[in-house]
Amino acid sequence: MIIHKAEFFVSNSDVALCPVTTLPEYAFIGRSNVGKSSLINALTNHKSLAKTSSTPGKTQLINHFLINEKWFITDLPGYGYAKVSKGVKAGWENMISQYLIKRQNLLYTFVLVDSRHSPQKIDIEFINWLGEKQIPFCIVFTKIDKLGRAAATKNIEDYRNTLLQYWEELPFNFVTSAEKKEGIKEILDFIENSNLVHHP
Repeated sequence: MIIHKAEFFVSNSDVALCPVTTLPEYAFIGRSNVGKSSLINALTNHKSLAKTSSTPGKTQLINHFLINEKWFITDLPGYGYAKVSKGVKAGWENMISQYLIKRQNLLYTFVLVDSRHSPQKIDIEFINWLGEKQIPFCIVFTKIDKLGRAAATKNIEDYRNTLLQYWEELPFNFVTSAEKKEGIKEILDFIENSNLVHHP
């Protein structure tokens, strides 16, 4: 897939206010500072479509981006960011869960996991929650270029082995580097095939 056009569409704090549309939608979510904005920018070949920041917790709303005027990328707030009040954190978590559960045209949620780290409890819990709610998802291992290949591969294998304690089989997963554009084509091909299945 070639992305010819990618544009910011709308931001909302409530799933009820999200665009009324039947266009396919793909959500991106992960722990704060997992490289979500950088990955979205790499996918869309756009340097500043999603706002990157060295400060975790920058994304605080449901951000819709219209791609090729045919489908949406949704940039969701990071989960597990502790440096906000409990009330704000609870509000984010409710907004995210309501969106993921209720959004009818959401085809897949891409869960971003930092390949530099061993399995994180919060990632495993979120992935298992998606499974319990029967929300289709893929796992995207990010920042593969930031750690030695052997160490990153070991962390990814550890994640897979940890998840196999809960899952009979694992969902699709991708290994990526936003900086080196690794894994970008594979994600776009996956989205293109999904669009063809749901919107031939």
